[in-house]
Amino acid sequence: MRAVGIILAGGNNHRMKELSQKRAICAMPIAGSYRSIDFTLSNMTNSHIQKVAVFTQYNARSLNEHLNSSKWWDFGRKQGGLYVFTPVVTADNSNWYRGTADAIYQNLDFLKKSHEPYVVIASGDGVYKLDYNKVLEYHIEKKADITVVCRDMEASQNVERFGTVRMNEEHRIEEFEEKPLQAKTQTISCGIYVMRRRQLIEMIEKCAEEDRYDLVRDVLVRYKDVKRIFGYKIKDYWRNIASVEDYFNTNMEFLKPEVRDYFFKQYPDVYSKVDDLPPAKYNVGANIKNSLISSGCIVNGTVENSVVFKKSYIGNNCVIKNSIILNDVYIGDNTYIENCIVESRDTIKANSRFVGEGEIKIVVERNERYVI
Repeated sequence: MRAVGIILAGGNNHRMKELSQKRAICAMPIAGSYRSIDFTLSNMTNSHIQKVAVFTQYNARSLNEHLNSSKWWDFGRKQGGLYVFTPVVTADNSNWYRGTADAIYQNLDFLKKSHEPYVVIASGDGVYKLDYNKVLEYHIEKKADITVVCRDMEASQNVERFGTVRMNEEHRIEEFEEKPLQAKTQTISCGIYVMRRRQLIEMIEKCAEEDRYDLVRDVLVRYKDVKRIFGYKIKDYWRNIASVEDYFNTNMEFLKPEVRDYFFKQYPDVYSKVDDLPPAKYNVGANIKNSLISSGCIVNGTVENSVVFKKSYIGNNCVIKNSIILNDVYIGDNTYIENCIVESRDTIKANSRFVGEGEIKIVVERNERYVI
């Protein structure tokens, strides 16, 4: 493909509460066996983008471990490949990434040394499938300076936490508001952009000269009347895990057969780092209803309408309802969990009870199993 890929994976989101204390948002587990960033990386490789940079910063250890081999997404190649950039101290700069535009500026050499004429920029916290080639073809056809991937959200959705856009009949963006107090439209930006590489370099350098650090506010919003910015609308499944509720609901939607079929049985595929784990084991007394149970799990109790991630143990007479159990959790006998997210590597003592009433409860039990 004639584009280089950039995945913005360095930010922190306080609306994820305790879930973001151990990992970056882009490393959040999804659908039993995947991480959030897997969907964007899979879209990149399925679009035949051969050179991709991932900009990490906040709590990046888990994310870096996940990306320690690029072969899972077919980026183990002689030319191009997967590059992971973290903030570094240099003779000219000792700052962390102060924003998305600053993250690109601090790694501008990557773009300057690339030869592809276009750049595809995407966030790593979206769950979706998209052929970036179609966006690039649209970008060229419209003779656009910047193309923004957009989606019409349902009327019931709260869009104030997104960037909202208003387009004319030609799909040229006339208004762009980042996280408005009161949204005037239900059309949002999906955080995916296409533009010419040299033009991006020019705009980022100008931002740096003026001490501006945000790609949306200081490029898209600022240039909307100067540059030809068009919107490319998608209608397929798209979710963003920007809050605890979004994360919970996105995982729960994978319990629907049509969502699982779309992501895991229809081409193109979604790829992830593979763990060599045995299949889930269901002992006598296990009762599973409408749930995803991942490899390496041992289940002795009842699991209903829940997602259980890898290497989790569920004890005798346990009842798990409408909950998410993250990786490597030990749940003692006679425990009742409902409307909860149980943090990874937790040890839940026997006879415990956790119920989320009115909102999703995050369970963090710091009982150490691994002692020296």
